[in-house]
Amino acid sequence: MTWVLEPPLPFQSHPQNLHIRHNISFSTPRFHCCAAQQPTEKESLAIVSVDDGPKERRKIVRLAWEKLVRWSRSLRSKAKTDVLERTNKIVVLGGGSFGTAMAAHVATRKSQLEVNMLVRDPQVCRTINEEHHNCKYFPQYKLPENVIATTDAKAALLGADFCFHAVPVQYSSSFLEEIANYVDPGLPFISLSKGLELNTLRTMSQIIPQALKNPRQPYVVLSGPSFALELMNKLPTALVVASKDKKMADSVQQLLASRNLRINTSSDVTGVEIAGALKNVLAIAAGIVEGLNLGNNSMAALVSQGCSEIRWLATKMGAKSTTLTGLSGTGDVMLTCFVSLSRNRTVGVRLGSGEKLDDILSSINQVAEGVATAGAVIALAQKYKVKMPVLTAVARIIDNELTPTKAVFELMNLPQVEEI
Repeated sequence: MTWVLEPPLPFQSHPQNLHIRHNISFSTPRFHCCAAQQPTEKESLAIVSVDDGPKERRKIVRLAWEKLVRWSRSLRSKAKTDVLERTNKIVVLGGGSFGTAMAAHVATRKSQLEVNMLVRDPQVCRTINEEHHNCKYFPQYKLPENVIATTDAKAALLGADFCFHAVPVQYSSSFLEEIANYVDPGLPFISLSKGLELNTLRTMSQIIPQALKNPRQPYVVLSGPSFALELMNKLPTALVVASKDKKMADSVQQLLASRNLRINTSSDVTGVEIAGALKNVLAIAAGIVEGLNLGNNSMAALVSQGCSEIRWLATKMGAKSTTLTGLSGTGDVMLTCFVSLSRNRTVGVRLGSGEKLDDILSSINQVAEGVATAGAVIALAQKYKVKMPVLTAVARIIDNELTPTKAVFELMNLPQVEEI
């Protein structure tokens, strides 16, 4: 009798086609028992005798890792870079933290690239151009010299090859209507904004073409677990770009992917947008649990329930369930719910500690999208007939109809049902 470590099938170039029969962790390979039979030459390296011990097992793991590295290098060598090469100008709409971080990232990809930031604040505009830093959000970080700020929409958009939209969702429609006359109908819009418009329940994929009066405006949404501060520090980050146009998603991937920024592509625009919007509301709930000092058990229960609610609604709206367990779903939920840098989580912590919402919002200089999105989420849940107890509780707390303590009590007394 021998112990066999199944050899991996060849890797495919697209993550969705990746079918791996083996399950190797960095510490313990997975073995199965079978009748002894003569291995082929290719399989001989993947057979380990019971008596071979840790040395042989480490060898198998090392060989598997080396194969993965060779596959990765092969794909990188074939990766196209012509999109970046032919791109001469980028415009970023908005001068907030994430827009600034993305402007800095793109600017470092190519020194000859002109990166224009369209901002409203004259002081922010001046400090970016004269001192090369954003005085409001990243005063301690020097921006690349090819990042230029302007308050002139026509000048910013003229000749742009790509447009990054980093304006908060609730202000996006009016902002875009003001600049619509300067937007080329073929200019690709890459949305960095996460949330739902409160009164209309629209996502950014609906807001942008409607505000620009161009249903064919090229659109891509970029989302995933990413704090602007860590992007500025060039720490390893992975994001998703989603578009119904595969060529457009691939182009944005080529434009952004770098040594410290990994970009996956997707066609599930709905899934990426809904997950990005709802995770902000869930982060407020997670913060409330932290503010009330309810412990780790409570936190785990609440976040897992919230993830189920996001899945229920998103799939009813046409999203793929696999999207919701990926970077833009589970990945973003983990970052936003569990890390103190999260604005929405911070709002929740302060609500749970007894502060009033108006006082909290007046003391922060960035938008916590989950506050406005909470009401829209409940309207969507009613529209699609989905029960969402955790996210509904957040909306009621924000509307001052329920205290955080009472909300927890009511959630704990919900009927105990079969998990689906």
